Amino acid sequence: MKNLESQIAQALSQALQYTYSHVLPAEQIALQPTRKEFAGTFTFVTFPLTKALGKGPEQIGQALGDYLKENTSQVSGYNVVKGFLNLEIHDAVWLELFSAQVAGKSAVFPETGQKQKVVVEYSSPNTNKPLHLGHLRNNFLGYSVAEIMKGAGHEVVKANLVNDRGIHICKSMIAYQLLGNGETPETAGMKGDHLVGKYYVKFDQEYKKQIDELVAQGTDKELAKKQAPLMLQAQEMLQKWEQGDADTIALWKQMNGWVYEGFDSTYRTIGVDFDKFYYESGTYMLGKDRVEEGLAKGVFFKKEDGSVWVDLTDQGLDEKLLLRADGTSVYITQDLGTAELKYEDFHYDQSIYVVADEQNYHFQVLKATLKKLGKPYSDGIFHLSYGMVDLPSGKMKSREGTVVDADELVAEMIETARQKTNELGKIDGFSKEEAEQLYHTLAMGALKYFLLKVDPKKRMLFNPEESIDFKGHTGPFIQYTHARIAAILRKASELGIASESEDFKEIEVLHETERDALILLNTAGQVVEDAARNYAPSIVAQYAFDLAKAYNRFYTEVPIFQESNAQVLSFRIAFSRQVAQTLRKTMGLLGIAVPDRM
Repeated sequence: MKNLESQIAQALSQALQYTYSHVLPAEQIALQPTRKEFAGTFTFVTFPLTKALGKGPEQIGQALGDYLKENTSQVSGYNVVKGFLNLEIHDAVWLELFSAQVAGKSAVFPETGQKQKVVVEYSSPNTNKPLHLGHLRNNFLGYSVAEIMKGAGHEVVKANLVNDRGIHICKSMIAYQLLGNGETPETAGMKGDHLVGKYYVKFDQEYKKQIDELVAQGTDKELAKKQAPLMLQAQEMLQKWEQGDADTIALWKQMNGWVYEGFDSTYRTIGVDFDKFYYESGTYMLGKDRVEEGLAKGVFFKKEDGSVWVDLTDQGLDEKLLLRADGTSVYITQDLGTAELKYEDFHYDQSIYVVADEQNYHFQVLKATLKKLGKPYSDGIFHLSYGMVDLPSGKMKSREGTVVDADELVAEMIETARQKTNELGKIDGFSKEEAEQLYHTLAMGALKYFLLKVDPKKRMLFNPEESIDFKGHTGPFIQYTHARIAAILRKASELGIASESEDFKEIEVLHETERDALILLNTAGQVVEDAARNYAPSIVAQYAFDLAKAYNRFYTEVPIFQESNAQVLSFRIAFSRQVAQTLRKTMGLLGIAVPDRM
């Protein structure tokens, strides 16, 4: 498609030279996609030329259109709407491009641009609670961005930084130590991450009771929050942990082990993976070393209480705490260490952090702090900020146990897929195992597509019922389209219809629906490149939907197997196969499988 675009730009340059003796190099000519309400593929805007040529925008468009229609093999017609010259492309051009795709001479996703080494860090769970709905958006977004970057030709590493230490982890540990009575995932009949999350909630419940008791005794509420016995015990446990106390470390390892088993199960269910795991327990000491380095360089400073800070006011930020007065680290401390470890491991050009927009300031500080330290990898840091996921009941709060648990949501989605599929009678002839696999495939397709079709920056409201509709702007609609094409291909095979021809030049005229879909097929590479450049799976999601919609229109208007011309019939089967392949690849970039039968 890019090659065709450059040919049209070159022809426009020649047209301007011939018609108006005006020099405008082809590389300076910008073409836009023609708006859907007008005929054409490419649009050239003539307004900017009116002053130089001394002609009206419509007159310029008419003259250039006439030249292109008469002197190029690509342009079959044109129309001018005010200052917009809309160019229509010969069907033979689309058929030639399609033949190249079928013959494997043209990649669906050609590698373009400069290849980079990219680390995409996502998921980043805390080991004090299970994954929730917000984590699902994070995991799906990170996985998809990584796959899209790969599709655009970059070398990608998927990383997961596990928040396995800190005061929040100690809260679960203290609550379990005081209230657990030796409970285990086996005795409780719970996944390990759910069991540990239960004690995180218990901590908060007991902690609030203690605050209320202190306030009732006349203590100021803010002071009560600091003096509540549970909080003091949690802080003491954190100090013991950092000092390597054997009993504390043993409890920490036991509880984290339960959580990791739970996380692994969830990751397998939702279909995400990682190439490298980092653990804050393994990075915070390196972060402390960087803090010492900053003190030695004079770019960090100590306050009277012994805490260490960085002054970023010269960059429009505030002073930022890097190390507490008691010597314990904060989030930014370990992030300094992890950034260095990732660079040592992979020498990345880009390090993408997939983290909710609540942490926008944090990543501005991280980048600015690393710049202060003179680290060469600071420029490669990019925060892929995304909006939170809301529910009709409002914002989620994990301390209060009111989050939408990821495992429960996935189970509910599978059950919804089961009900919808059975209602529509789409599992005739399926074994029990095949039906269960289909329910899971549809549920994950619905969930992932719904969360990824929205621009990452936007906050969104999740609607489970809407997400699994087979007719709307949904994952299951695209999945069903793929299954429909697979059925067509099976029938073509049974009828012995050949579709391996690489040359469809004998076809003179395309049906409008075929032309629309062929144009889309030729934009797949550009779509992936745009999505990679903008870190936006929503671009790929929209493309897959548009292609599925275009094919369904073709299917509705063109009775494939009633075609008497063998060459045309062969083309339509090859065309269907190419659409299915492109849907499979684009949905794969979103982490979504497409079934062959429904």
